[in-house]
Amino acid sequence: MTKQFLITTGLMGALSVIMGVVGAHILEGNISVNHMGLFNTANQFVMFHALALLALTFMNRYVKRSYTTTIYYLFVIGIALFSGTLYISSLKELTGFGPSILSKLVPVGGLLLIAGWIAIVMSGVNYNHKKRRS
Repeated sequence: MTKQFLITTGLMGALSVIMGVVGAHILEGNISVNHMGLFNTANQFVMFHALALLALTFMNRYVKRSYTTTIYYLFVIGIALFSGTLYISSLKELTGFGPSILSKLVPVGGLLLIAGWIAIVMSGVNYNHKKRRS
């Protein structure tokens, strides 16, 4: 799983930087302030969760695999639904493609992200530290 975690983390981080560049150099001034806010929110969530996935990669050694796998999928699917939908919504002025039913996916994605953070809490609650011998 570590390899998959690292690849996903790198892709999410790169996506966030690329989208930040797109927002700053292409979208700024070409979409409304409200839509730019949606775009920036989507981008912040991608980067925050890329960093969380990086931390999760190293948690892999200390908590049960079932927790890290669950957290991984909650974050990845949550980001796809939450940020992906916000990215699409923010570009409506340029593309003419409206969110319609997609707008229902934003809260689902948000709930998955919250569930991922709660799963981290649960992994901490159920964590049993094994003392190392010197």
